[in-house]
Amino acid sequence: MRKRIQLVLLSLVLTTACGWLAAQSSNASTPAQNSQTNSGQNQDTGQAQKDKPTDKDQGIPDAPSAVRPPQPAPETPLPQQQNPQDQVPQRPPALPANEAPPRQSPADQGGTAAPPPPVNVKTVPQGGATKNAPGAQEELFKIVTNVNQVLVPVTVKDESGHLVTGLLPKNFVVIEGGKRQTLNFFTSDPFALSAAIILDLGMKDVDVQKVNRTFPALEGVFSPFDELSIYSYSNAVSQLAGWGAVGQKLSETLEGLRGVSGRNNGPPVTSGPLGPQGPMVNNMPVDPSAPIVYTPAQESHVLNDAVLRAALDLAKRDRTRRKVIFIISDGREYRSDASYRDVLKVLLTNNIMVYAVGLGGSAIPGYNKLEKLHIPRFGYSDILPKYASATGGEVSTELTRNGIEDAYSRLIGDARNQYTLGYLTHETPSGSYRGIEVLVDRPSCKSSIRPCVNVYARDGYYPLPPERR
Repeated sequence: MRKRIQLVLLSLVLTTACGWLAAQSSNASTPAQNSQTNSGQNQDTGQAQKDKPTDKDQGIPDAPSAVRPPQPAPETPLPQQQNPQDQVPQRPPALPANEAPPRQSPADQGGTAAPPPPVNVKTVPQGGATKNAPGAQEELFKIVTNVNQVLVPVTVKDESGHLVTGLLPKNFVVIEGGKRQTLNFFTSDPFALSAAIILDLGMKDVDVQKVNRTFPALEGVFSPFDELSIYSYSNAVSQLAGWGAVGQKLSETLEGLRGVSGRNNGPPVTSGPLGPQGPMVNNMPVDPSAPIVYTPAQESHVLNDAVLRAALDLAKRDRTRRKVIFIISDGREYRSDASYRDVLKVLLTNNIMVYAVGLGGSAIPGYNKLEKLHIPRFGYSDILPKYASATGGEVSTELTRNGIEDAYSRLIGDARNQYTLGYLTHETPSGSYRGIEVLVDRPSCKSSIRPCVNVYARDGYYPLPPERR
């Protein structure tokens, strides 16, 4: 009986062991069969399936065994971080020469999509950004400053007409509005000139021809640092040469004027045997039926217009230069569109001085004073002294060719070599005329009655308009 029980138990143990061995063999053959099946379906991925770890490698514990105790499940290893320097970039496969590379989207490249380009992209020209036009708000931040610095050129001569040199700031006194001004600028250095030369072609022909022969001397009194412009006038104003230094262009312009003629001598013929009514015999017309028409020549002498044209051009020149209008004329003014008052305001506003060589005078005593009288509706017989006196310039009346050439050198030299005084005015900002007076104390003067010097300076000025910054 005991032997039967032992045989039954032994058979049960053998049966259990055989089942366990069958299970183990079944689990071991499953990965190989799966690997063969996958390799048959896709040969390209066979190597990847071959390298795939088994279930045991994936951390699945073994089945329980009666002989061997169960082992703990292995811990899942953390993924290793690769060093960016150890990664070797892979080059894309080469493409045929006639095939363009395909476009790849940011998603295909495995990166983050780039942001879209900004809207309203403005190009900037080379050299800096484009300045936008100022708006209404920008106009509120502009500062308006008044130009309070006043410069006064002064010429000082002795009783013999020679320039007085060696004076100091303490020898000058400037009075504006009855108040003495404090000088903050003083110099006796010569200045480069911006000179507008005005030629009167409406003078008598004998005077015009006399001036034409003095052009070489006129050209020689200017330095290479000066700039000139030539104007002419009679019935109208013309600019013969633009602004430039002494050179070939100026010489050609003056050479072209040598053949210009003036007006005929004498008044127009309005009566007599050769008058407009035709020939006459015994004060009776030969043809009584012929109409009598009186057509005297209507001449103009637009000196004011010529000075205004030159003054407006000089106002645009550099302020560091001394601005001068040099007129060669007989001084007659008739039928200009601009008045003397308007022209003088432009001259005094821009600190322009007028120098002139007067021709056509007479050697008869007292005759020149009569010619300076202003007759209404007949213009001015000689307006040059008025311009020169108001602006601080000079007028030289000459009758001969040598006298004209000497006047060129003397007047231009006086314009260049002046004392320049500057002060800061304390008057309220306005556009009204401001009168000034310049007094000179010559140390060597011993007379208590006569000043011993002649002072040439403008009588006043109009302030410049306010500047916007």
